[in-house]
Amino acid sequence: MKFKLIFLFLSSFYVTIVAQSDEDYLRKIYKESLTKGKSYHWLDYLSNEIGGRLSGSLNSELAVEYTKKVLEELEFDRVWLQPVMVPKWIRGGPEFSFIEVAPGKTIPVNLCALGGSVATPKEGLKAEVVEVKGIEELKAMAFTDVQGKIVFFNCQMQVDVISTFEAYNGCVNQLFDGAKEAAKLGAVGTIVRSMSLRLDDLPHTGAMSYGITAINNRIPSAAISTNDAERLSSMLKIDSSIKFYFKQNCKQLNDVQSYNVIGEITGAQYPKQIITVGGHLNSWDLGDGSHNDGAGCVQAMDVLRLLKLIGIQPKRTIRIILFMNEEKGLRRGLEYAKFAKENNEKHIFALESASGGFIPRGFSFQGPDYKVSQIFKWKKLFEPYLIHYFKKDGIRADIGPLTNKSVLLADLITDSQRYFDHRHASNDNFDFINKRELELGSATMASLVYLVDKYGFNSTEYSSKVKH
Repeated sequence: MKFKLIFLFLSSFYVTIVAQSDEDYLRKIYKESLTKGKSYHWLDYLSNEIGGRLSGSLNSELAVEYTKKVLEELEFDRVWLQPVMVPKWIRGGPEFSFIEVAPGKTIPVNLCALGGSVATPKEGLKAEVVEVKGIEELKAMAFTDVQGKIVFFNCQMQVDVISTFEAYNGCVNQLFDGAKEAAKLGAVGTIVRSMSLRLDDLPHTGAMSYGITAINNRIPSAAISTNDAERLSSMLKIDSSIKFYFKQNCKQLNDVQSYNVIGEITGAQYPKQIITVGGHLNSWDLGDGSHNDGAGCVQAMDVLRLLKLIGIQPKRTIRIILFMNEEKGLRRGLEYAKFAKENNEKHIFALESASGGFIPRGFSFQGPDYKVSQIFKWKKLFEPYLIHYFKKDGIRADIGPLTNKSVLLADLITDSQRYFDHRHASNDNFDFINKRELELGSATMASLVYLVDKYGFNSTEYSSKVKH
């Protein structure tokens, strides 16, 4: 009986030591990130020295060169570029638009072309406007109600939905598919209310698609600011015959070669078990892409540096991936997933940051229940940092192609209430980055990677070391 009590006491003491060790390591990670972090410095260069990184552009290639150089300077075991073909779309000269209330009487409008759109005629496009609250409302209309007009999609992000991503998902189809559906009813163009919860004068771009629409049947599509959407809607209620004019000079070119930037440290004990962490290196061109997704890239880059700084030698291979072309298609993620399959690599965990450099709140996960259950037991370790919102949910596109029956995918969740104020707009720039919040995100990602690397997802290995 005494032996049993002594055994239980020693077991409890051992568990306490191990748990305290994890708490200590997390504390060190957060301290190093907040006092010696590099993410803010790297993002400053990426944003202010290079700028917006549209896929296939010169700036995107400069970003590839810069981040590869940084990873090499960090002395990872291996750094390389993975070729990937990306679409090349150019905006051309500045867009111009106005509302015509009477011949010679106009009101200027803040407008930008949507990514992938065709140009207007050289002289621009002017027509009457038909307003709809979404694609379903458009589909219910007669051909004669739409033919020859510009369709104005004015479905707002739902303000009473707390999750801004849920509010965004509820109306973004008008941006992506609006032109395709409007063309079927004879529309000559589409304008879309910007995907933002804030009322301002900034148009927000984004990727749109024509699907299988024949090239000669494609119509130009643009976004207008939320203030202009409010104004246009009010004016149409008074006079439905007013006209809208816009001119844009964008063009879709042939695909070009670009690269995913990859760096890794080989695991000391389980080199064939791979943990990946990353973000997407490209951005839209109106701002410098600091929040979307320069922040995610530099946070991922700092994960391994932080682990090295506190003396961690990874047991498993940890790989940093900076994906190219997140905004237009899945090719960058598909290409990486193809590479992983061809090399018989075993990915056990993949983490992405793509919700801006705002204060971190936790993670969302997708994968096997036993892995999700195990990782949820680590929530308490993040409570001292008020970062313990863990949920099982959908996962973003970059790491999505890695999905299989065994890999666990994760997203860093940030406080996203201000994210869509900046996303795809000219104010997505470095001035709106909070250094402390960015560095807290780096530390949070590094902490989760540390735990996954230490314990893996083998139930025997895990349970023998920690009791919760």
